[in-house]
Amino acid sequence: MSAGEETSHIRSSLIDQLPDKDPEETSEWLEAFDQLVETHGTGRAEYIIRTLLQRAGAKSIGVPMVTTTDYVNTIPADQEPEFPGDEEMERRYRRLLRWNAAIMVHRAQREGIAVGGHISSYAGVATLYEVGHNHFFRGQDHPGGGDQIFFQGHSSPGNYARAFLEGRLSEEHLDGFRQEISAAPHGLSSYPHPRLMPEFWQFPTVSMGIGPMNAIYQAQFNRYLHNRGIKDTSDQNVWAFLGDGEMDEPESRGLLHLAANEKLDNLHFVINCNLQRLDGPVRGNGKIVQELEAFFRGAGWNVIKVLWGREWDQLLAKDDDGELVRVMNETLDGDYQTYKAESGEFVREHFFGRSAKTKEMVADLTDDQIWGLKRGGHDYQKVYAAYKSAVETREKPTVILAQTIKGYGLGPSFEGRNATHQMKKLTVDDLKRFRDTLRIPISDEQIEADPYQVPYYHPGEDAEEIAYMRERRKELGGPLPERRVPANTLELPGEKAYAGAKKGSGKQQAATTMAFVRLLKDLMREKGFGNRIVPIVPDEARTFGMDSFFPTAKIYNPKGQNYISVDRELMLAYKESPQGQLLHPGINEAGAVAAFTAAGTSYSTHGEPMVPFYIFYSMFGFQRTGDSFWAAADQMARGFIIGATAGRTTLTGEGLQHADGHSPILASTNPAVKHFDPAYGYEIAHIIENGLHEMYGKHDGDHNVMYYLTVYNEPISQLPEPENLDIEGVKRGIYKLKASEAEGEKVQLLASGVSVPWALEAQEILAEEWGVSADVWSVTSWNQLRRQALEVEQAAMLDPEREPEVPFVTQQLEGAEGPIIASTDYTTALPDQIRQFVPNEFATLGADSYGFSDTRAAARRHFKIDSHSMVVRALQMLGKKKKAALAMEKYDLGNPQAGTSGTSGGDA
Repeated sequence: MSAGEETSHIRSSLIDQLPDKDPEETSEWLEAFDQLVETHGTGRAEYIIRTLLQRAGAKSIGVPMVTTTDYVNTIPADQEPEFPGDEEMERRYRRLLRWNAAIMVHRAQREGIAVGGHISSYAGVATLYEVGHNHFFRGQDHPGGGDQIFFQGHSSPGNYARAFLEGRLSEEHLDGFRQEISAAPHGLSSYPHPRLMPEFWQFPTVSMGIGPMNAIYQAQFNRYLHNRGIKDTSDQNVWAFLGDGEMDEPESRGLLHLAANEKLDNLHFVINCNLQRLDGPVRGNGKIVQELEAFFRGAGWNVIKVLWGREWDQLLAKDDDGELVRVMNETLDGDYQTYKAESGEFVREHFFGRSAKTKEMVADLTDDQIWGLKRGGHDYQKVYAAYKSAVETREKPTVILAQTIKGYGLGPSFEGRNATHQMKKLTVDDLKRFRDTLRIPISDEQIEADPYQVPYYHPGEDAEEIAYMRERRKELGGPLPERRVPANTLELPGEKAYAGAKKGSGKQQAATTMAFVRLLKDLMREKGFGNRIVPIVPDEARTFGMDSFFPTAKIYNPKGQNYISVDRELMLAYKESPQGQLLHPGINEAGAVAAFTAAGTSYSTHGEPMVPFYIFYSMFGFQRTGDSFWAAADQMARGFIIGATAGRTTLTGEGLQHADGHSPILASTNPAVKHFDPAYGYEIAHIIENGLHEMYGKHDGDHNVMYYLTVYNEPISQLPEPENLDIEGVKRGIYKLKASEAEGEKVQLLASGVSVPWALEAQEILAEEWGVSADVWSVTSWNQLRRQALEVEQAAMLDPEREPEVPFVTQQLEGAEGPIIASTDYTTALPDQIRQFVPNEFATLGADSYGFSDTRAAARRHFKIDSHSMVVRALQMLGKKKKAALAMEKYDLGNPQAGTSGTSGGDA
């Protein structure tokens, strides 16, 4: 099968299946159309074609959707705007950027360092960045508020090289690339990492796929702020620079519909189509640009292809019969990659030589001239035209598909090679060729003296190209990337807002999920604070009892609610509004975390502190979207992550995939996440109050934290806040909930969350039936207890002569007599974290292995974590072997049907 047959879909097969009953009339129509184009231009021709298509649809004439167009630039040459800048001046410092970016990575391979880096990525994307920096990207001092730019992760050397020319970074900084600790305070992070360079980077992007997703939700959140009247974001754009290989990630494509549905014309994707992945071609046997065009067009995006530089314009103008376009259409990506790894002679033979007509077209061109036919992504004029069209497009997001060469300008050892992504250094010959290509005034002697200490080049502070560069950025609102954190202006709620949560549930039973939702509703009523809350729920609001938010807070929808709601007569009717407060992303946890990230970093990106509360099925949080939470941590998001219907045995009716016994362990690996497992509403109140203080209160500690609360759907008696509550213990991880009044040998029962009522039940059983005195402790955070204890250990190691501090958990349990039995609704690994810091004998009961569907009581008996299991384990640890055996028989511990710990009910 020929390449033409494999790619015939490019012309969409519009007429393949239809007979031409009157070729003469067809010819007349085509001739008339050609005359229209020639006389009135492509713009008028486009209007006529669109009008005819619209009329055809009205007349029920079947016209197939055209999802792909020919492999040429979307914007015709005669519709390109005039380039407004000094192209020669911009080209001069673009050469300097390419040189310094490559030399920075090359020098990072010097002896004793060898930390890696990517030379080729920025070389290919430089023009795409520079057109933006010089003419489109608005800094934070711009009157409109500034744009948000998601820079491509692997091209970070180019961002550093520009900051060097601007005077924001020094040579010492460049030499500290990828040496953040050893070269401190001049170290540079490998990729965009706001947490590591908090005044430079705004968005982390190198975790492939998360950047595109977060960019979409950033654009949505900008509109959310605007529609809710919090900030005017109408003049701000979001730009995301992506790789064509990155678009294979499901996250890169899976949320495109949101941008189209909400008409986010403030969003622009720029896909660097160098046709290569990290190891080889993206679509060697196909055409990734055409594939992406069809995908984005089908998703409702405006698509602009920038494939060929201006040198091709005359050739295409001479292509009367479309023969050159046919060759372009039929040439596979693998061939396009090969051409730029060969020579002009090779291109003449293997590309233009595919047809006698196209070969004749370039007969008068030299091999060097053929080699100089640029790809569109390296042409300032073409890229400028695309960007201008993008920012002027209304009602649609735009994607720009820019064809480039990976390693552009680095020479034949790099350009278009499969291994170019892994190549970290240049040979002496490569350096000389690269220098000559860029016309950098560095001598052979300087290169040969020490090939790993080749000089950077800066033309001097007074050089006209540096003045021009700085002037362009000044006019556009300041340097980029840049991250700022304005002074905190958020007024936190007073004690009154938490009073309801501290009262308990009285004679009724309520799950901790409901206790949380009631508290959230009270917080949202707080004047001056409530409107800053951003509730985010992925299509389970009713499950979590949040349908009461619908008629009051309303669901955010920029289009409003233009239909007659089926439940409009109900008190809790579903209500959408452009001013809605509740973000409702649908069955879409990945999108919800992206929305959480945008809201949780608004204090920096917009100078508007917002407090996201993301409520979700706990199992579908850190297990499903853990990488996104890492990106949120890297971006220094602040907010609350509420894992509802938590635990391995509280949602057992749903079965295995809903049984969460391990999320707290997964969360413990993220340093920015503080996990809490509250048992009662008053604990939730103190934890959230403390979380708000950590995020937005006045203190010298780290404000950039996320609080993860696991709450449950099991109804229990919500105790009122005890008198003389150890509030410090609640906030830091453990406090004594109930001391035993019974006489007898002592044991200590530790529990968290939903397991606390089992421990209280076990306390009664031990006292009444076995004469054992058991104290009950509520552990609100196993993770935080361990973290603090490890910090104490390390401090003692680093200062061995100083009297060591005692870990908080050890302090709390000091004087507690007898063995400790810990039981939770999670794996044994969770409470086991504190084992080494507890002086007493310690036993852990946990819900290891898989979940399953059954009653709560049966599941807890099966895992041996219920009240009677705690009793038996306590008797064993007290050395009462016969009593333990008797208890096992009495409680029928091996029989799941004999379990009694737990109530029924609660939404699932």
